[in-house]
Amino acid sequence: MTIQVGESLPQVTFRIMTADGPVAKTTDDLFKGRKVVLVAVPGAFTPTCHRNHLPGYVENADAIRAKGVDAILVTAVNDVFVLDAWSKSTGAEAIEFLSDGNGDFAKALGLAMDGSGFGLGTRSQRYSMIVENGIVKTLNVEDAPAKAQVSGAENLLKSL
Repeated sequence: MTIQVGESLPQVTFRIMTADGPVAKTTDDLFKGRKVVLVAVPGAFTPTCHRNHLPGYVENADAIRAKGVDAILVTAVNDVFVLDAWSKSTGAEAIEFLSDGNGDFAKALGLAMDGSGFGLGTRSQRYSMIVENGIVKTLNVEDAPAKAQVSGAENLLKSL
């Protein structure tokens, strides 16, 4: 079952890259007591994610934060090293990248997708959400992986 507005995020452990290497962070570490924009993509460096989805959040990071958002987080079912390389290649310093390497978070949300037809295995559906203190306030799920409109930064800004 897919997570709904008003529900709490599931407790999982992500990996993030720091100057000292990968570090584990729990859902509580990232969301408790904060207003967060969370964006999920099927995969780092994939065409729609790289050219259409992430750039809108990079370009609108200041406008999003000006609406009282404490953090902009991007998650994907990729390892922490790939997400770190993607972050550096896009100049997305204002965004924190969360590795959901095994897809545990995507599965727990009910937002995993089967990308095996494209050689990708289990991935996350594309979505954006606004989360306050671990509770989903807004959820925008795309109806196709190649789209980045409903979950795009411009649409999300209207919800803030």
